[in-house]
Amino acid sequence: MSLTAPVNGTTTASSGEGSVRRRSLWEFVEGSGLQSLVVGVSKDPNAKLTVLLVSPDSGRPALAIKVPTTDGAARAVEAEERMLLDLSPLPRPVMGTIPRIVDTVEFQGRPGIVMTAVQGTPMTTSYLRRRHTASPVRVEAHFAAIEAWLAEFQRGTAAEPAPLDMDGGVASRLASRHRDAEGVDDVLESLAEIYTRLRQNSVPRTAVHGDLWVGNVLVSGGRASGVVDWEAGAASGEPVRDLVRFALMYALFLDRRTRAGRRVAGHPDLRAGEWGAGVQYALDGGGWFPALFRRFLHEGLARLGASPASWRDAALAGIAEIAALTDHDGFARLHLDLFRRVARQERADREVR
Repeated sequence: MSLTAPVNGTTTASSGEGSVRRRSLWEFVEGSGLQSLVVGVSKDPNAKLTVLLVSPDSGRPALAIKVPTTDGAARAVEAEERMLLDLSPLPRPVMGTIPRIVDTVEFQGRPGIVMTAVQGTPMTTSYLRRRHTASPVRVEAHFAAIEAWLAEFQRGTAAEPAPLDMDGGVASRLASRHRDAEGVDDVLESLAEIYTRLRQNSVPRTAVHGDLWVGNVLVSGGRASGVVDWEAGAASGEPVRDLVRFALMYALFLDRRTRAGRRVAGHPDLRAGEWGAGVQYALDGGGWFPALFRRFLHEGLARLGASPASWRDAALAGIAEIAALTDHDGFARLHLDLFRRVARQERADREVR
C-alpha cells in the first residue's frame, strides 16, 4: 500500500482495492472514547510523539499511538510497524509482552501507528529512584527479569546457527561517520580483531530488538511484562546484540547522581568522573556489580551456544555498535571515545600477556 499526498489534513492510502482515508491522530483520539495522555517527545534528532489512550473505567492504557515529527522519524516508525507485523505469529506468553499493530493514523502528513499498550511500570521508574542502583538485590532482579524475557523471546524466534557476527555494517558506518575522529583507524583495527575472535562462536539467528535498555522495558510482578520501541529491530539477526546492549546501558548511568570525583553509592570501587566510568567499572572493576554484569553475559552467551569467555569482546563490539548507529551524534562520539580507551587498554594487556 503506497501513500499519496495529504488531503485536507488527512492522508489517502492507495491500493488495488481503491483509496482508503487514514484518520488523523486527533480524529482517532477523539473517536476512541478513551482519555489521552501525551507521554512525551523523544530527545533524538528524529523525534517521535507518543500518545497513550487510557480506559476511563480501569485507568489502564489500552492503546499507544506513535507518530513521527520528521521524515527520518517517519522511516523509523515504518520500520517499527514492519517489525511488529513480523513478530505477530509469536506464541504467548512472549507475544503478550510486545505491542500489536491495530491501525494507522496521519500526523502532519506522515503516517503513524496505533498499537496495543503493554502493561507494567517502566523499568526506568525504579532505576532512577534514589539508591536503587546501590542495591544488589534490586539490580539483580532487573537483570533476572531481562534474562528470563530474552531466553523466551530468543527461543521462540530461533533459526539455524551461524557464526557470531557483531559487525552487520557497524565497521563501515564507523569509518564514514567518524572519519575525522582521532585514532579511528586504530579503533577499526581493534574492532576487526574482535570480530574475528567472535566469529569463532556459533549462535542461532533470532529476532532482535536492537535497543534493549531500561527505558524500553516495563516490569510487573518481578518480570518483564512489556518491551516497546522496536524501530531498530530485525526479524532475523544477531541475538548477542540485545544481551550486551542491556548490560552496557545499565552500567552507563550508575554514576548519574554522583558528583565528579566522589565514590558512587553502593559501588566503593567506582568514582564518578570521566564519561563511561560505569561501563569501564563493569568491564574491569571489582565488586558485586561487575560480577553481576559479567555473569549476565557469561550465562547469556552460554545459553546461546557461544563461549562465555567471549563476554568482553561482545561487550566491546556492543560499544562500537552504539558509536556507529545511535541517532545522536554527541552520544555516538562519546561511545567512540569509550571504545578507544577500553580497546587501547585491552591491547596493552594482551601484549603484556
